[in-house]
Amino acid sequence: MLRSVKAMEGFSIRAIDGEIGKLHEFYFDDHTWTVRYIIVDTGSWLAEKLVLIAPDAFKAVNLEERFVELSLDKQQIADSPEIDKDKTVSRQKEAELIGHYGWPMYWTGIGGPTIGAFPPANTAITKTETEIQEIRRNENQNDPNLRSTRAVISYWIHASDGHIGHVEDFLLDDSTWNIRYLIVDTKNLLPGKKVIIALDWIEKIDWAESSVQLKLKKEEIRSSPEYDPAQPVSRKYETEIHEHYGKEKYWEK
Repeated sequence: MLRSVKAMEGFSIRAIDGEIGKLHEFYFDDHTWTVRYIIVDTGSWLAEKLVLIAPDAFKAVNLEERFVELSLDKQQIADSPEIDKDKTVSRQKEAELIGHYGWPMYWTGIGGPTIGAFPPANTAITKTETEIQEIRRNENQNDPNLRSTRAVISYWIHASDGHIGHVEDFLLDDSTWNIRYLIVDTKNLLPGKKVIIALDWIEKIDWAESSVQLKLKKEEIRSSPEYDPAQPVSRKYETEIHEHYGKEKYWEK
């Protein structure tokens, strides 16, 4: 199912031995647009600590009751490496984090379940010597290309022939934790409406200028099927969108 990122903000995050806080935002890597971590607002508990949890630690996600159940206990989370809230998460800090929890190194593809798999509770992933060496090689890399969903919301959107609006939200595949679409508020078109844009249709992103350049024209976007946030995104709707733009369907690749 495709889920709105904004709609998942505020989900209760539950460790094995009790609730630890609320889902505040998502961190995704800007190469694959895969969610690598959720950021947990722990309230007064661990208030000075940035708490990052990878989907590898998700035991269950209950969309109806709005909670994420973890395969971690509170002490494991409290003992996790310190991460400065005011600094970019470095690759070294990521290496320390995954070493603490036993998660796989997603940037190498070595070891462990894939992102989005739900491991059994308290399962530890033993690191091989190759993995340890890979962590050490990456310790000095300071840019893991992690982006905050909250930071990217409000980025300006430009068609090939002019400005059309801004990023309103994202649609996330809750089985793979990949971001599939941007939800765009086309307030600069008349009449304005919300549309979804697949990542493949992006020409480039200027992170410094907070803007997204599309391969599409304004008229194509203006006449595209409208996105209704009150309705689930069906395969029928996705098919209509892809056929409107004459684009290959990702599920048929």
